[in-house]
Amino acid sequence: MNQVPHLTDLSLRALPTWLRLVHAWIILNLVAQQLYAGWQVFFVLQPEGTLGPMFNAARSLPPDVMLARRLYAIEGWIAFVGLALYLALTEVLPRRLRNVG
Repeated sequence: MNQVPHLTDLSLRALPTWLRLVHAWIILNLVAQQLYAGWQVFFVLQPEGTLGPMFNAARSLPPDVMLARRLYAIEGWIAFVGLALYLALTEVLPRRLRNVG
């Protein structure tokens, strides 16, 4: 017989161990995606001789490199929004519902 946590107990401790591991894996995966996208944008696809913002160096950048930088930046933002939504639904919302009830 499966033991389902009661609706009033919305903490992670009420979840089985395997679900807590999946929860941690999802968070770590989203953080790793953000770090990888940042690494690609700011270090790997950085034009020669620039450090930090590109400013005028962006004009001399080939279009395919600029496209790759933009795609990695979009990937980073999607991972950031995904993590924010996931944490809001799994961490913040249950705590607020517990405080209301």
